[in-house]
Formats: sequence, structure tokens, C-alpha cells
Amino acid sequence: MDLVQPFADLHVDGVSKEIREQCQVLILTNDQVDELMRRLIVEINRGLRKETHPAADVKCFVTYVQDLPNGQEKGKFLALDLGGTNFRVLLIDLKDENHFEMRSKIYAIPKSIMLGSGEQLFDHIADCLVNFMKEQSVFDERLPLGFTFSFPLTQLGLSKGILARWTKGFNCSGVVNEDVVQLLKDALAKRRDGNQIEICAILNDTVGTLMSCAWKNKNCRIGLIIGTGTNACYVEKVENCEMFDGYKDPSKQCVIINTEWGAFGDNGALDFVRTEYDQMVDRFSLNPGKEILEKMSSGMYMGEVARLVLVKFTEAGLLFGGVGSDKLFERYRFFTKYVSEIESDQPGTFNYCHDVLDELGLEHATDEDCANVRYICECVSSRAAHLVSAGIAALINKMDEKRITVGVDGSVYRFHPKFHVRMTQKIKQLVNPDISFDLMLSEDGSGRGAALVAAVARREHH
Repeated sequence: MDLVQPFADLHVDGVSKEIREQCQVLILTNDQVDELMRRLIVEINRGLRKETHPAADVKCFVTYVQDLPNGQEKGKFLALDLGGTNFRVLLIDLKDENHFEMRSKIYAIPKSIMLGSGEQLFDHIADCLVNFMKEQSVFDERLPLGFTFSFPLTQLGLSKGILARWTKGFNCSGVVNEDVVQLLKDALAKRRDGNQIEICAILNDTVGTLMSCAWKNKNCRIGLIIGTGTNACYVEKVENCEMFDGYKDPSKQCVIINTEWGAFGDNGALDFVRTEYDQMVDRFSLNPGKEILEKMSSGMYMGEVARLVLVKFTEAGLLFGGVGSDKLFERYRFFTKYVSEIESDQPGTFNYCHDVLDELGLEHATDEDCANVRYICECVSSRAAHLVSAGIAALINKMDEKRITVGVDGSVYRFHPKFHVRMTQKIKQLVNPDISFDLMLSEDGSGRGAALVAAVARREHH
């Protein structure tokens, strides 16, 4: 059997032949990656067209953000960043081009609120928002707020967004098909002391990432998140966006499109590269059959994919002498951070790997087991990098601009020791030869981007 290798940096020393053969299903061939790119563009075009949009999985929502930062944005702005089990409130003071001051606070969202009513969720956010303003001594100032809401939204304008569906473990009642800006306004109005806040833009974290990077780099045209979930946005010509409703300013040729590509594959388009491990992750998830790309590539699921491989190989007697542990057999107990830690070991050493396996009750693991475990983690994370790279390369080729910067954020990209390098190598193979690109880490998440969208909106309004 010819073994396909996705990267030269895979550590094959000490890896058993059986495990290398069994891991082949996790390694994408060049032909598969080419087909992935072709299928994604088909799905993106379906999302952009009015006739096919309702049935499209990759929704390509119009964000109505048409202006990128030009360096003239100044003043104090609030940003609210909701996209996971915590949310951030930020106060950002834009001084001049490339200079700003930022203060922020992170607030937890208890599980009971994540699965409770929408009213509870937005009351909790409103309480934290008002308390933050009081702590920062800006309660008496009327400040514009940019609201980063990192869930699939149908936008009807810059400050009106209808929740299409919950993801990332949220399931608050009474929010799907509702305008989340209005729900936050209602929660603030109930308090009587929340009238100092003017919500002037709603966006998702990819748009915030794009705007934040565009403030420093004028070539930034794509925003990518590869963290708990995965998503991308990009700058598209308005003429290609049939879902753009309302007034079209003839002086503005482009608009940012939020692809919501985590749902790529929901219609079976990724079945040709899905494995038994992906199907098992999906079957036991909160949303079976949904967000298929996200389940194959993002931080919420990557550790679980690796765990399922480890469990299968342990039960087959290929790992740990066939002896597992309660923690190994516990769903989601092999965290994605373990994948990053295990791949941080220097060649020939397994310090982090032994630490992780000890935590899992696998103190009997040998160095040979560690070599095999690292190889499995590398296959899972390399595949994730390939999947995301194929999507980014497809967008770059579609836009066909000669120089493009991709703004990137998210815990997987930020903390995995090899994700950036693997993405850069793969995208270079896949983009048209006359296009140059670079990947730019977003310095402060999507918070500054939300403030910048609010700042640009106010600039345009004035």
C-alpha cells in the first residue's frame, strides 16, 4: 500500500506500520483537496444567488459592511463580543492611525443561561455591559457600540440581524428567527440606565477580524476564524450578491460576505472525505447532520476526533497494550489543547505527551505509544489545516486580486504550534501562481473590529 504523506513534518519514526496504514483515511490527497475547492465554490455561489439561497448550506449572508477603515476613525467606542462560553465587553479609544487604547473585561455565561431563555441571556449581557461602563467611568457618555455576535445571522441591515440557528453549544429559547439587536435593546431598556448605549452595528467575529486587520493592513480582504468553531468572510462585488436588499450606493462596489462555511457538507458535499470518526462525532453532537466542516476542523471537535481514533486503536490492541482508561473512553475528555501540547514536543522527546497520557490515566504508555499518539494527532490537525486552507485558497482564487492578506484569529490557529506553517504551505500550493498572499494574526480578537465597524458606520453617517 502506498502511504500518502500530507506534510514533510509528520513524525513517522517509531510509528507502527499498522497505525500509519489505518491513519490514511485522515490524510487528504491532492485530488481530494482540488475537489473540495471546486465543491465549496459551487456552494458559495448557491448562497449568493436569490433562487438557491434558501436551500444553500453555505449561506453567504450579506453583512452590509461596505466600508473598510481608512485610518481617520477617532473617538471612544464600545464593543461587545459574544461567541462562546464567555463574552467580552471592551472600551476602545481610537487615537490616530495605528494607535488605540483598549480596556476590556471577560464575563462568564453559565451553562444554565446558554440553555435557558433568550431573555435571561440578554438580561445577563445588559447587566454586565452597564456595570462595565460604570467601572470604566464612561457611564455618562453616549457611546456607539459594535456588537460581535458569532452565530449564523441573516442580516437585514448594518444593525439588524436575525439569528438563523444556534451553534457552539448554545440553545437559548426565543431567539432563533428574532432580531438579536432588538433583543439586546429591549434588555437595556428594561434597566432604565441602559439608554447611554447606541448599538450601531452587528457583525460576526470573522468580520471583526477582517476589519481589525484592515486597520493596519490595507490589503486585508478575508477574515478567518479557526477556534472553537470555524468560519470565513470575504469582500465580494455587490453585483454578485443577489441577496443584497435596500439601497445600493453606486459609489460602493463591494460588500463583506459572511460565508458561514462551518455548514459546508451538510448536504453530503463532504461525504467523500468523511471518516467513521467524523460520523461518530456528528451522531453524538447537539446538532446531528449540521455544521459538518466545523466538526472536521475546529477546536470544539478536533480533540474528540483524535480520541475516537485512539479508542479504536486501543481496542484493536495497537496502542497501550490494548489497555485503556476510564478517561480515554469518556466523550470529549481528550481536549483539543492536548493535540497542540503533544505536537509541541521536540523530535525524539515525549515529555508533553507523557504528561497528557498520565492525566488520562494512561501511565503505562511507552515511548512507542507516544510516537503513535503524536502521529495520530498530527494527522488529525494536518487534515484540519488542509480543509481550512482549501477554503481560503478557493476564496483567494475567486476574488482574483493580485495581493491579499487574510486576517486570522481563533484558539487553534493561535496556539497550535504548526497550524500557521501548514496553512501557509498548503495555500501556496493551491492559489493561482500570479497571486501573493499572507496570513496575519489578529492581535486582539474581534473586539477592536467591532469598534471599528461602529466607528466606520458613524464616520459614514456623518
